[in-house]
Amino acid sequence: MQTLVELVAKKRDGGRLSDDDIARLIRALGDGELADYQMSALLMAIFFRGMDDAETVALTRAMLHSGDVLDLSDVPGLKVDKHSTGGVGDKVSICLAPLVAACGVPVPMVSGRGLGHTGGTLDKLEAIPGFDVALDVGTFARIVRDVGTCMIGQTARIAPADKRIYALRDVTATVESIPLIVASILSKKLAEGIDALVLDVKVGRGAFMKTLDDARALAAALVRVGTAAGKRVSALLTDMSAPLGRAVGNAIETREAIEVLRGGGPADLVACTLALGEEMLLAGGAAASAAEARAKLEAAIAGGAAAEVLARMIAAQKGDPAVVQDPGRLPSAPVVVEVAAEDEGYVTAVDPLEIGLSAVALGAGRTRADQRVDPAVGIELAAVRGDRVGRGAPLARIHARRADDASAVAARVRAAFQLGPAPSEPPALVLERIAP
Repeated sequence: MQTLVELVAKKRDGGRLSDDDIARLIRALGDGELADYQMSALLMAIFFRGMDDAETVALTRAMLHSGDVLDLSDVPGLKVDKHSTGGVGDKVSICLAPLVAACGVPVPMVSGRGLGHTGGTLDKLEAIPGFDVALDVGTFARIVRDVGTCMIGQTARIAPADKRIYALRDVTATVESIPLIVASILSKKLAEGIDALVLDVKVGRGAFMKTLDDARALAAALVRVGTAAGKRVSALLTDMSAPLGRAVGNAIETREAIEVLRGGGPADLVACTLALGEEMLLAGGAAASAAEARAKLEAAIAGGAAAEVLARMIAAQKGDPAVVQDPGRLPSAPVVVEVAAEDEGYVTAVDPLEIGLSAVALGAGRTRADQRVDPAVGIELAAVRGDRVGRGAPLARIHARRADDASAVAARVRAAFQLGPAPSEPPALVLERIAP
């Protein structure tokens, strides 16, 4: 039998690791037999040499089984989740999960926190007074069964190998490896006990994947590996060349997600939610066609069922369900400052990266994993692509804790808006669909 170091050398030299090789390495990492510096060497070897789909499936399974796999067998029906690769203003999960659950498809969702310029679902949910994302797996399963959906953070027993490996990737310049990204995403998601997964792979300046080719490669790998692991997986490539919706922050994004479930909300956020909802209803067997799925989703919003599921989920997770009918109960910033246009014209672009980084500077996000966020602060777009604005008209509103904080980001927010003499056609929201 080869030693662990010999297995690292095999991948370093371009060799293929067997299922048993990969299982041994991940077990050894958990047992302390494989040191962090040896794992880092393996990660760098994978970064440069790559992995084929069979290796990536084996890595996903080994990471998945490094901890607990949730048993949701007592929840009737096919369980479906959604994963987004992250963007600016992406609050889709908060409106999507209750909406899909209201249509009869259970949605168990383990979500993450924001890091860098992209926000995190957990931070947005925790803007709801009392909301608890740190539930044990038994409570999680019970709420999924009773309410239809539950949204929690990754526990210590869900794919612990991923947590170790991700921390090493973050400090060894090995984040941008498709096999490692795929195994990280799928090991966490499959640990939820789901039957199907819909992926929202964001593309553009505000996304992790900046180009369509890179996003397509990641989405295709996720679909192939997830399918090989025995799950029904599809992906939508969606535009992130501008913030999604108008709100970028925690409480203000949660408020916007609630608006969608009450029949309002920005058109792009509604469109993204419905497109992903169609995929989830089809995957969960609740609709036979996209048209039927769309009709069910729209009816669940119009009839109030989706908003009711959100309120029930919030109550089950110890939050204040009254925020669904009265979003004014969410935290609000003491200072709101308008950023005005210095010229007139049509908004041709809104830089999502600059808006996201400005929100982080206000305290809405974090640059280190151990930082706390301010739920009340953020940036609200008063104008979006295609709008005509006059000189002095508001482009955005900065929600800040102090006036000095707003002043510090005002110029950056203004510079994120490009104006032109004529309106420009924004790209399609859904760029491609990838399925087996």
